[in-house]
Amino acid sequence: MNNSYDVIILGAGAAGLMCAGQAGQRGLRVLVIEHSDKPGKKILISGGGRCNFTNIHTAPERFLSANPHFAKSALSRYTPQDFLALVERYGIAWHEKTLGQLFCDGSARQIVDLLLDECATGNVELSCGETVRQVEHDNGRFTVTTDRQIADAGALVIATGGPSIPKIGATAYAYELARQFGLKVVEPRPALVPLTLSGDDALFRELSGVATEVIARCGSASFREAALFTHRGLSGPAILQVSSYWRRGSTVEIDFLPNDGAGWLLEAKRQNPRSTLRNVLRAKLPDRLADALSDRLKLEGPLANITDAALQTAESQLGSWPFNPNGSEGFAKAEVTAGGISTAELSSKTMEAKRVSGLYVIGEAVDVTGWLGGYNFQWAWASAWAAAQAF
Repeated sequence: MNNSYDVIILGAGAAGLMCAGQAGQRGLRVLVIEHSDKPGKKILISGGGRCNFTNIHTAPERFLSANPHFAKSALSRYTPQDFLALVERYGIAWHEKTLGQLFCDGSARQIVDLLLDECATGNVELSCGETVRQVEHDNGRFTVTTDRQIADAGALVIATGGPSIPKIGATAYAYELARQFGLKVVEPRPALVPLTLSGDDALFRELSGVATEVIARCGSASFREAALFTHRGLSGPAILQVSSYWRRGSTVEIDFLPNDGAGWLLEAKRQNPRSTLRNVLRAKLPDRLADALSDRLKLEGPLANITDAALQTAESQLGSWPFNPNGSEGFAKAEVTAGGISTAELSSKTMEAKRVSGLYVIGEAVDVTGWLGGYNFQWAWASAWAAAQAF
């Protein structure tokens, strides 16, 4: 059976469902094909099951891309306030957590239901558990052959995401399809992912479970949030953030005492010369971490017996403690994928491929990756909305 549509969308995640609902409500006949058995699986596990659906501080500079300007158009035309208005129209209670992150009070299921209701309003056809066998392009039409049907449309949208979290069905299919149509792909890599340690750094694994607020830096990127030591290395929001900027061979620096200004250790010596470095650190950090840092700094005895120069060196080390990760926990633990289909191939206004009329790429499949905290959802909504206005 051959079914004709205006738009076929591959992928029923955040971007795919958003795009489908918007396009359907513009009067277009839309088919969404999803290879998983249910739509929105990644939405359901996001934000601890409460879906951090946007961030009120969304700005282009909080996204990584080979072209840092690419996201500006879509983000400026569909804002966090626009999606929040949609959330409120559906009566979904929400709250703001740290750093502008907006979450559902209830469940991430509410966001999936919202998107499905939007699709239903637009008479969108949604087919889950369906595997795409072939995609062809001829005479301005795209023909999609699946294990159940053959369908064609004048527009095809790649919204299949990236390979992060394969246990919920994530694949690299978007890149296969891009290459089929001659679109370049920026090498995908895990992002927002825990980092692993080896060698001398591996000694810190003994601190597994210890968390503290830090400033984590990698290159010019710097984030002040919690870091968590794990049995494999480093995690926590600050580490997940810098992981998107980390490349193999580069160093991550940690400021363990972001609340203390220059000279704090010499002041501690003046205030309490009989105290030890270990005790000073224990007053500021979790005991196990304070002990581990003290052991590595090798400054024993009362502060009065330690030279100012040695204390200044220790203070400097505590403010920029270098870690040399040997890798990350990979796509299995990565919240998103950095890299993807090159923005050089796409219109920043419509998300349409410049060399293939009618082919669109949205969401995580594109080489646009947001910070932790709702930014990637906002990119999904904005890029989907931009494409849906262009069909």
